[in-house]
Amino acid sequence: MTISLIVAVSKNNVIGSAGQLPWHLPDDFKRFKEITKGHPVIMGRKTYESIGKPLPDRINFVITGQPNYLADGCIVVHSLSEALMQFIGSDEEVFIIGGGQIYKQYFELPSELEVLLNTTADKIYLTRVDVSLEGDTFFPDLPPEKWRPVRCEEHPADDRHAHAFTFLVYERVK
Repeated sequence: MTISLIVAVSKNNVIGSAGQLPWHLPDDFKRFKEITKGHPVIMGRKTYESIGKPLPDRINFVITGQPNYLADGCIVVHSLSEALMQFIGSDEEVFIIGGGQIYKQYFELPSELEVLLNTTADKIYLTRVDVSLEGDTFFPDLPPEKWRPVRCEEHPADDRHAHAFTFLVYERVK
């Protein structure tokens, strides 16, 4: 299994404000769809509720602490570990798509669990939005000794995108 994160962040690491993305970047949505289509996605309850429905052409996992929570068309689990355990021995690329609490759980996974899960080169597909803004949900800093950028594609602001943005891919340093 490969565990990949996909996220869009501002210059000051904001990923959300009042349960919504604080920008509209059509090319970022297109990239998200192309990268995650056909792969399992794992999201927190708040992210699921902000989307409002399962993402098509993907197995959708929703993580919640609520014992009787139902999400039509999704598999409800109660921890990130529980979702990831479904893929032990698989060569599947599994995407963690947010929100802030779920990304935080990923970075706090114990190394013993990573060995049990037999993960391959973890990746982060990150869109860096060229704006600093207010928000209430954040993505953690990536320590350069643990993550290295392997791809970078810059895009200027235009009539469809109010902000310039950069598509980046990071791989875990082994």
